[in-house]
Amino acid sequence: MTLKVERSIKRKLLHVGGWQVVKRAAKMLPFGGTAVVVVLVGSDIKRKGVVKGLINSGIDAIPIVGLAKNGIELFRGDLIPDKEPKEKNNER
Repeated sequence: MTLKVERSIKRKLLHVGGWQVVKRAAKMLPFGGTAVVVVLVGSDIKRKGVVKGLINSGIDAIPIVGLAKNGIELFRGDLIPDKEPKEKNNER
């Protein structure tokens, strides 16, 4: 039974993390990555804010620089952090 649970957890982790790896790998393609970045610029702006999102997307769109940046981010994490989530005010 524990073997079945371990496989299930590993499979879920691979499934969740897989999309992030695919996005980063697609961005790392020298010229095809630029097209991927253009498609994903809206999600960058939503997560990071307008200025940081445009800067992040601009760096990713430069072929060699974006390759280096995304290679570093695979191991270190985001160089440009996401914006703080807004707290919902339940008071009226």
